[in-house]
This record gives sequence, structure tokens and C-alpha cells, in this order.
Amino acid sequence: MTPEAEQFLRRAIALAAASREAGDAPFGSLLVGPDGDVLAEDHNTTLSEGNISYHPELKLAVWAAQHLTPEQAAGTTMYTSCQPCPMCTGALARSGLGRVVYALSGEQLNGLKSTGDFPAVPMEGPALYDEARVPVEGYYS
Repeated sequence: MTPEAEQFLRRAIALAAASREAGDAPFGSLLVGPDGDVLAEDHNTTLSEGNISYHPELKLAVWAAQHLTPEQAAGTTMYTSCQPCPMCTGALARSGLGRVVYALSGEQLNGLKSTGDFPAVPMEGPALYDEARVPVEGYYS
């Protein structure tokens, strides 16, 4: 880890601390361009804005998709206070960001929680393939 990367991770941790002080969950992230400039930063606002999807990693992935070309996004690095959750990981993949560097792992985070991770939601499927494929077929060609 370079001293510059450590500095960016410390900023993500500071954003997480500010988020907690503001009454939200303690997570923060920043997006850095290939030249080392901070392009955007954010913190968790799931409680203050009443939206369970307002994780900083997801918000920055959306920002990148709206403001960067695919080539620019591929050159970025996200520094984040904690390993992105599965929801955010999916958004990061779709946004085309270059890489993610995190401070706490998901396992380490769960070790710090008294309640552990969220319970899994039961899912069933696949079902109705012939019908469900119709609107999708050819879209990704």
C-alpha cells in the first residue's frame, strides 16, 4: 500500500466518522482519478435520507455512471472505509470503476456488530423461462 493510498483510506475513514456523528451508519468513500485527484466523495445517508440504498459506494457508482465516460470510470479507484456489500458490489461492476480499495473487510465488520449480518431473504426460481426471456432476448446483443 502506497502512502498516497493510505491517505485516501484515512479520508474514507474520516467520512465514516463524520457519517456516524451525523446520525448515520459509519461508512465513507471517495473516488479518485488516475492522476490522484479526488473526483467525488460521500458517506452513508441511509437513516437521514430514509433510503436503504444510500450507501456511499452505491452513490459514487451512480455518480460515476452519470458523470464519467466508460474510459474515465475504468481509470478510477474507489477508496472506502469498508468492503462493499453485495448491493454495492453489483453497482460498482455495472459502473465500470477500475478498482476498489477498502479498510475493513465484511468479515471484520460483522465481528464488530453485536447483531451480525442481515438475514437472508428466501428466494425461489427460476420459473417461467419461456415467458421471462421474451423481453430480455436480444437486449444484450
